Amino acid sequence: MSTSLPALRGGLFALAAAALFGISTPLVQRAGSGLGAFTTAALLYAGAAMVGALLREPVEREAALRRADLPRLAWMALFGAVIGPVALAWGLQHTSGTSASLMLTLEALFTAILARALYREVMDSRVWAAMLLLLIGGLILVADRGLSGGAQLLGLFAVLAATAAWGVDNTLSRALAERDPGRVVLGKSTLGAIATMALAIAAGEPLPSWGAAAALLAIGAAGYGLSLRFYLLAQRAFGAARTGSVFAFAPFIGAALAIALGDRSTSWGMAVGSLAMLTGVVLHLAESHGHDHAHDAVEHEHAHSHDDGHHAHAHGNAAMPNASHSHVHRHDPLRHMHPHVPDAHHAHRH
Repeated sequence: MSTSLPALRGGLFALAAAALFGISTPLVQRAGSGLGAFTTAALLYAGAAMVGALLREPVEREAALRRADLPRLAWMALFGAVIGPVALAWGLQHTSGTSASLMLTLEALFTAILARALYREVMDSRVWAAMLLLLIGGLILVADRGLSGGAQLLGLFAVLAATAAWGVDNTLSRALAERDPGRVVLGKSTLGAIATMALAIAAGEPLPSWGAAAALLAIGAAGYGLSLRFYLLAQRAFGAARTGSVFAFAPFIGAALAIALGDRSTSWGMAVGSLAMLTGVVLHLAESHGHDHAHDAVEHEHAHSHDDGHHAHAHGNAAMPNASHSHVHRHDPLRHMHPHVPDAHHAHRH
């Protein structure tokens, strides 16, 4: 366990998730051109479901989903795999790829606020300052797009609705971060793909070409499936709010790709807004938090190793596993001090 940079592991997972999702946004705008929003969302999450199926872990390495998890998974699918992608697909057809990508930064704001409200994740002055900068940048971006015309503004508000939906999804998924991420991706994506495909058929949306379908499946596999897997691992490592904040790098990656692909809708307002957002993300990454804290006795199941300072339990007469593994285990009460983040073992109040 790192005692100086406890958030490094989670940060790297979140950055990987951000890179994959950020690249996907302008690519979805191109591959989904002329298609209905429901069809686009269905293909994206069908691709994500395939990745989830391929990346499932055996139960001795990762905790399996339980029947009690299904209602939460259904809500995650509704917000994250139906409302979010449909709103984004519609918004991308009515605003520029660059401004839509940057607007997605506000997903971190919604996630942090909900994580604070529901999980009581600690947020010090540095984190609140980061959230304020994200909000200011988003407001500047809305004002800038409003000057570009009503259609652009409507598209941007649709993207804003997508960020709010994904903020709810991110907060709901925090409780499943200790489950096998492959199974969570498979469950959520399958439910989302079925729902949006049914809506596409009901709405009479046109069928995609083979090329467009293949492109969206591939984009969904990387930008929604693999990205979600990394996102869940990041939440496991350092909580929902911090994962959302680091994930806010995704829009800047997407905006850079949109410009490289020929988007010329940039403006001074967009530049100022993106600078405020980027400053907020960097400010959050520099966080350091450590104090004397107590761990209550608890029994749970999740993937873990015995070199992290929190899993000193014995395995009976069996040899101590060297690799990460999963089983039901008990934590005895413990009090100590070290730098930490709000992961599964540090949800204490302050």
